[in-house]
Amino acid sequence: MSIIAATGAGGFLGWHLRIRNFSRTGEDVRSIHLGDDFDLADATAAIEGTDRLVHVAGVNRGTAEEVARGNRLMARQIAETLRNAPSRPEVVVFANSIQAGNGSEYGSAKQDAARILEDACKELGLTFVDLLLPNLFGEHGKPFYNSVVATFCHLTANGEPVQVQQDKELQLMHAQVAAEALLDARASQDLDTYRTTDVTVSELAQKLSDFHEIYSRSEIPDLTDSFDRDLFNTYRSFAFEARPAQPLEPRADQRGHLVETVKSHGGEGQTFFSTTRPGVIRGQHYHLRKIERFVVLAGEASLGLRRMFSTETMTINVNGDQPQAVDMPIGWVHNICNTGTDDDVLTQFWTNEIFNPDDTDTFYQEV
Repeated sequence: MSIIAATGAGGFLGWHLRIRNFSRTGEDVRSIHLGDDFDLADATAAIEGTDRLVHVAGVNRGTAEEVARGNRLMARQIAETLRNAPSRPEVVVFANSIQAGNGSEYGSAKQDAARILEDACKELGLTFVDLLLPNLFGEHGKPFYNSVVATFCHLTANGEPVQVQQDKELQLMHAQVAAEALLDARASQDLDTYRTTDVTVSELAQKLSDFHEIYSRSEIPDLTDSFDRDLFNTYRSFAFEARPAQPLEPRADQRGHLVETVKSHGGEGQTFFSTTRPGVIRGQHYHLRKIERFVVLAGEASLGLRRMFSTETMTINVNGDQPQAVDMPIGWVHNICNTGTDDDVLTQFWTNEIFNPDDTDTFYQEV
């Protein structure tokens, strides 16, 4: 089991790196604080006995001087830590940008940061991996900051207009794919083997608009393509904030009741049912890609949710008389508890992929 130290663990890519590593090892990364909060002794202790150091932290907003100073300073602090440590990680990975060396202040600073790290690694006999990451997107990005995808998802999920100012082509990589590369790559060129997608800004806006129209009816779009799945999951992370539970409309006549629980526009899927006795809790896990829909059809239950690495929990109360669809957000631990006193809870579950025992995408963790 590899022990990972990381900078920028509290940011967007850092969160994805942490959850990817946790799903593999059951352990969090060792966090290193840089910039004004840097402490050499703490940083040295953090990398002691680690196998890999992943440098994610960076400055991409502010004045040109702040961006230049911040990125170079952080690289120098990492280099100082490596030189100071009696035991060093074998591999140092830099989450660099394809903008490195493009002539902008940011690009020049990222290029200089890579040189600082590479020089330190050569001096110390360490492997340096410089990953020039493209535009990243994924769940829980910060709108108007991390990427145009986060901004468009936020606007679309909240019913606000999206404006395409420059219809350029974007090379996109999901943050979980980037996290996998940061944890596994042994050479800079290894990044070429990881999945990216080229899309124009207008195509991105249209996809999200189509997702929103379909999902507003509690339906699931065609997720045959892995990029569409990842983009839809990113959109869902914003839609969940506005509407965590989606009311379904039961129909009743003299024969009984009927409720439509899932309408999927394409791709594979699997449906299953369970009964849960009073006081019993099911679930206690999270997913990195899988969409899982809960619909309670009989009885009373509470759904517990918690975003990974957060201490805040969320409860959604559901019952079979007023059925609701709850689609679990990616990276959120979830469970279901029968809160009734007498009857079993009958729950229908739907996932967008058929269960594969060799790749379950299900990771145990308690809410």
